[in-house]
Amino acid sequence: MLQDHLLSYLIFLPLFAALGVAVLPKKLHSYSRQIALAVSILQLILIAFLYLNFDAGQKDYLTTSFQFTERVNWITLDLQGLGKLSAEYFVGIDGLNVTLVLLSVLILLIGVIASWNIQDRVKGYFSLYLLLNASIIGCFVALDFLLFYLFFEFMLLPMYFLIGLWGGARREYASIKFFLYTLLGSMLILVVMIGLYLSVIDPAATAVQIGLSNAGTPVSMEVIAKVQEMLKAGAIPEAQLVKTFNLIYMTDTANLIPASVMDTDVTRLLMGSPARLVAFLFLFVGFAIKVPVVPVHTWLPDAHVEAPTPISVILAGILLKIGAYGLLRIAFLIFPDGAFHYSWWLGFFGVLSILYGALNALSSKDLKRLIAYSSISHMGFVLLGMASLTAEGVSGAVYQMVSHGVISAALFLIVGVLYDRTHDRMIENHSGLISKMPQYGVVVVIFFFASMGLPGFSGFIAEILVLLGAFSASGYPGMLPKWMAMLATLGLILSAAYYLWTIQRMFFGQFHIKKYQGVLNDLTSREILMFVPLILLALLLGIIPASILDMINESVNLFVVTILEQGEQNLQIP
Repeated sequence: MLQDHLLSYLIFLPLFAALGVAVLPKKLHSYSRQIALAVSILQLILIAFLYLNFDAGQKDYLTTSFQFTERVNWITLDLQGLGKLSAEYFVGIDGLNVTLVLLSVLILLIGVIASWNIQDRVKGYFSLYLLLNASIIGCFVALDFLLFYLFFEFMLLPMYFLIGLWGGARREYASIKFFLYTLLGSMLILVVMIGLYLSVIDPAATAVQIGLSNAGTPVSMEVIAKVQEMLKAGAIPEAQLVKTFNLIYMTDTANLIPASVMDTDVTRLLMGSPARLVAFLFLFVGFAIKVPVVPVHTWLPDAHVEAPTPISVILAGILLKIGAYGLLRIAFLIFPDGAFHYSWWLGFFGVLSILYGALNALSSKDLKRLIAYSSISHMGFVLLGMASLTAEGVSGAVYQMVSHGVISAALFLIVGVLYDRTHDRMIENHSGLISKMPQYGVVVVIFFFASMGLPGFSGFIAEILVLLGAFSASGYPGMLPKWMAMLATLGLILSAAYYLWTIQRMFFGQFHIKKYQGVLNDLTSREILMFVPLILLALLLGIIPASILDMINESVNLFVVTILEQGEQNLQIP
C-alpha cells in the first residue's frame, strides 16, 4: 500500500531524481528544471494523501504511536563484550512534525518555480537542489538519532555549494561561514549522540537477546517492562545489551543503563555540572545555531544576502525550522530535566533574539538584510514559546514555525522580484514603486502586514499563542517572569515600525530608482503563481487556525506533560 512507504517515497524520489539529473547528457541539461518540478508535484500529491489520512490523536510516545512508520534494521554490529550496536532506518510522523513536512513540500515546490530562470550550470544547480530536498524531508521524519544526524549533516553540502557557486559577490565568505557555524553545532550534537548511544538500550531487541522473546515476533509491553526492571537491577550482562539510537527509546529513562554517562544520577558530573544538563546545553547550542538564536546568529544575514533568491526562500522557510524542531524532538524530550532547569535562560535568549533582530532590521539599509534580521526576531518567538513549557506556548511555537515558513518565503521572493529588475536591494534607492508595479505593491503590503502580526493572518495567531504561553508560565516557580513576555511584545511594535517605514520609503512618494534606465514590469504570471498559494495559506492559517491546531494539539499536550513531570522528577539538584 502507498501509506506503508509514503515517507520513503518523499525522501527517495528527490534523491534518485538528483542522481538522474547528475548524469543527464549535455544536450538535455535544460530538462533538469522539468525533472525537479515533476518531483516536487509528486511530493505535493503524496503529502496531500498524508494530510487526508493523518490521525491527530496521540496518547503516548511509544514507537507504535507514530503514523506512516517504517522500521528496517540498518546497522547491527556485535561488539563482543561491549554488547550490540543497533541503528535503524526508522521514520514516522506525529503532531510535532507533520505540519513541518507539509510546509517543506510546499516551499520546496515554490523554490523550484523561483529557480526557473537559473541559467548558469543548470544541471548542477537542480541536482544539488534535489539532494537538499531529500535531506530536509529526511531530517523531519527520522526517528533514529543516527539517521537524523546523517540527514542533518548531509544538508551542509548542497547548501554550501548552492550559496558558494550561485550566490552574490561575497558568496565564498558567506558559504564558508555558514558551513563552519553549522559544522560546529553538528560536532556538539555528535558528542551527545555518542553519549546517548553508550547509555540507552533497545528493550525489545534486548528481550530477544536474553531469550524473553522470539525474533520476528512483536514484543509485548509486559516483556519490555520486565527487561527494564532487570536493567535497573543490573541483572543483564553487558554483552547482551543492545544499544540503540532510537529517539523514542531515548525519551524513556527506564532504558538508561545504570551508572552510564547519561544516567539520571545527578552525582555524575561533567565539567562540574550534572552530565545530563551539560548534554542539554550542547544540544541547545548545536540546534540554536541553526535556528538561529542570538548570539550564534551572525552567519544568517550574510548567507541570506549572498544566497540566490530560491535558496534564501528555502533557508528561511524551512532550514531554520530544523533547528527548532531538533530542540523539540531531541533536546527537550530526551533531556526534560535540562529544559525544565534552563527554561529561564531559554526564554531570555528568545527575548534577546526578538529585540536584537528587530532593532537590526530597523537599522538595515539593504532590504534583504532587513528581512534576514526579521527572521531572527520572529524565530525568537519560537524559542520563547518552547521555553514557556505551556500548551499555549508550545502550540504557538509550532504554529510560528509554519507561519514564519510561509511568510518569510514570500518576503524573500519579494526581494528577488525587485532585484531581478533593478539589481539593487538598497531601500533608499527606491521610491514610488507602487505607481509602476501595483500588483507587486499589493503583494508586498499583504506580506509585510502578515509578518508584523496583523489580525487575519497566520502571524497573529502564532504570536498571540506564544505570548499567552509566556504570561502563563510566570505562575510556575522558576519559569519565565512576566517582564520577558512584556519585552517580547515590544518586538511586535518594532516589526510594525520597520515594515511601515520600508513601505513608506520604497512604495509611496514620487517614483525614483537610482541608476536604473530599464522598463519596470509588474509581476509576471510565474511570479503570481508563486505568491498566490502563499497568500491563501497565510490567510487560511490566520482565519482557520484549527487547520493546524487540531493536528498538533494532542502531541503538544503530551509533550508539555512529559517535560514538566519527567523534568521535575529527574532534576534532583540540591
